[in-house]
Amino acid sequence: MHDIPPNTKTAEAAHGSAPLSERGEVPAVGAALTLPGAAAPTVRNVAVDAYRGFVMFLMMAEVLQLAKVAAAYPGSWLINVLAYHQTHVAWAGASLHDLIQPSFSLLVGVALAYSFARRVAEDGFGKAFAHAAWRSLILIALGVFLRSMGRQQTNFTFEDTLSQIGMGYPFLFLLATQSTRRLWIALGVILGGYWLAWALFPVAGAGYDFAAVGVPADWTHHYTGLMAHWNKNANLGQAFDTWFLNLFPRERLFVANRGGYLTLSFIPTLGTMILGLIAGRQLRGASPRIPLQWLLVTGAALVAAGVVLHVAGINPIVKRIWTPAWTLFSGGLCYLLLAGFSWVIDMKGYRRWAFPLVVIGLNSIAAYVVAHLWESFIVSSFKTHLGQGIFDLFGTGPAPFVEGVAVLAIYWGTLYWMYNRKVFLRI
Repeated sequence: MHDIPPNTKTAEAAHGSAPLSERGEVPAVGAALTLPGAAAPTVRNVAVDAYRGFVMFLMMAEVLQLAKVAAAYPGSWLINVLAYHQTHVAWAGASLHDLIQPSFSLLVGVALAYSFARRVAEDGFGKAFAHAAWRSLILIALGVFLRSMGRQQTNFTFEDTLSQIGMGYPFLFLLATQSTRRLWIALGVILGGYWLAWALFPVAGAGYDFAAVGVPADWTHHYTGLMAHWNKNANLGQAFDTWFLNLFPRERLFVANRGGYLTLSFIPTLGTMILGLIAGRQLRGASPRIPLQWLLVTGAALVAAGVVLHVAGINPIVKRIWTPAWTLFSGGLCYLLLAGFSWVIDMKGYRRWAFPLVVIGLNSIAAYVVAHLWESFIVSSFKTHLGQGIFDLFGTGPAPFVEGVAVLAIYWGTLYWMYNRKVFLRI
């Protein structure tokens, strides 16, 4: 097993895609602007890299197809629990799989807390912001490209993880010039304003044709009262997308996203990234200590706030439309996960086990692209060269899992090859 280098210079930790998390003190940059970031020697935050790697592993591990395996073994509670946590919940609540996107988004903010002031000190604020804006455009374009695979023409939708991060990142970069107190205020303004806009939008009437917007007749997640403003495909975000997405050339008129996902979710997603920026400052400022108590208390408070909003009928916890309650609830869970990784790796010193995750975390953009592009090619190659029934050797029930293990091994082996050669894909 490889040791994880504690002090390694490599690519910049922007957008959660690159390997560095820098620790250091806060210098003043320029006469008029004191930046709450830090330019400091590069020191690996292995806990952040491992957490990022864990998140990307969960995404790549979709190839294990545990839902299909669970269908073959309906009496196995363990397989069914694992399958549940490898799928998104239908609407309200969360599985482990639902924490992939908020974790990835939050870690973007964590990374910015380490890299912001160094970049501004080196390039000046104007050039650094232009660079951030260019990166955001690349992320949006990459998201559109990946969602257009197999289509007759470009599929202009912006609800995917990369596009959502890209749309919010320039605003996050501007907010990084502000104090932590102002970041909390900005979070409240963003989430409160977003909630109010949805609450003021008219509720769909009794004659609303839910079937026409992809909501099945047996849908059991309709809300009433105030919460009805957040019903699937009958909300402000849906109305915006039926206007906005039809401004682009399309194969057919956009009517609704069948999963309920929305372009406007980038606004509360920015709130998730702000939570990451705040957490990153806490980690950097406390170094070499770990602010474990702060992460645990703040995380628990955020989770509780989201639950209270949901139970009180003020705002539901729904990841698919990234409600303000979801921002708080998922952000709190991400804080707790970050605390867990920091406690095990940084405080207890158990680092070797994290090496496979760090390999993924150092190349998260590469992992994201590979997972979206390579699966079919790898599976077909196995079947072509080793026989069409190669994955049925252990029986048809576990065949999807065996297939997934083979694909996942190729994914990780590729990232390990890149790690050994210090090839890190960054944007």
